[in-house]
Amino acid sequence: MQGHPRAQVPVTLGTFTQLYSCTPRGARLARRLVANRMHVWGFAYDSDVSETVTLVVAELAANAVRHGRVRGRDIRVRLVLREDVVRVEVADGRADRLPVVREPSEGEGGRGLLIVVALAERWGVEPREGGTYKTVWAEISLPERLGGMAGKSLPPGS
Repeated sequence: MQGHPRAQVPVTLGTFTQLYSCTPRGARLARRLVANRMHVWGFAYDSDVSETVTLVVAELAANAVRHGRVRGRDIRVRLVLREDVVRVEVADGRADRLPVVREPSEGEGGRGLLIVVALAERWGVEPREGGTYKTVWAEISLPERLGGMAGKSLPPGS
């Protein structure tokens, strides 16, 4: 009798989690610190992967500030580096306001989620903590697997 093949559990090579004020200033800081974290992980600032991850964080953080702001609650940005993807998660305090992809309008704004959809391999939204928070996530594929990095030691806090 043959057993079922086991699903391969993705190997996490690094994580980065930080809280930011739910303000435009907090969103800008998130973008900068994420670019720095990608550099710490070995991706050049001007690499396609780093620029894509940074842009996705910028768009999701801006959406969290614009549509998910609750007085006194921060946004949380989390990156998870795996062998084949970088997962971006942005959590805000409005689980009742789920993101919707809309056709672009003539006015300014309203294109952030369209950009995320175009750049990410997958994306979605998950309610959290009894419906108080939600997390919008996106996964950006890496051009090649980073299996070789698994044996290297990443800096503390990676």
